[in-house]
Amino acid sequence: ATVDVIRGLSLQVKAGEFVSIVGSSGSGKSTLLHVLGGLDRPTSGQVMVNGRRFDTLSEAERGYVRNEHLGFVYQFHHLLPEFTALENVAMPLMLRDNMKFKEAKQQAEYLLERQRVALARAVVGKPKLMMADEPTGNLDRKTAAKIFELLTELQREFNMAMLIVTHDEQLAHAADRILHMQDGLWIEP
Repeated sequence: ATVDVIRGLSLQVKAGEFVSIVGSSGSGKSTLLHVLGGLDRPTSGQVMVNGRRFDTLSEAERGYVRNEHLGFVYQFHHLLPEFTALENVAMPLMLRDNMKFKEAKQQAEYLLERQRVALARAVVGKPKLMMADEPTGNLDRKTAAKIFELLTELQREFNMAMLIVTHDEQLAHAADRILHMQDGLWIEP
């Protein structure tokens, strides 16, 4: 049996606009991003990127359009909320490689710096639309604020449209528009 994850949704993101999507787990938010990014094909409806039909293109053509016009940030997903971002990154190193905390912390700082690099990489081609799936995940407030600051700075600098799926109320409310999703549909909060 097929399950409709998204049903009859219509969404238009204008150039330079910042839109956030909030909704509980399983509401279809990530699936929507995958469809918009051409990672999944919709079974009905259509996806337009920069005024052109996107979902009917071949895999190679979608890849080209994706590289040309879209930026993706998918990180900070499965972190332990009771620890700082630094501790989150350092912990597996200590457990797996039997590393001392000081050494693990240095490596963690380097990895967190790479997360910023991942953000930079996502915008280096000056995409028209940046999509981010829980970009601040379970980060501590301070680190989340830094990542958020960086995202909005980049968005303004390159006048990108930005579509963010988030549970973070503060992040959601910084957007030009907040959409609430439930069971694959937009709802009025």
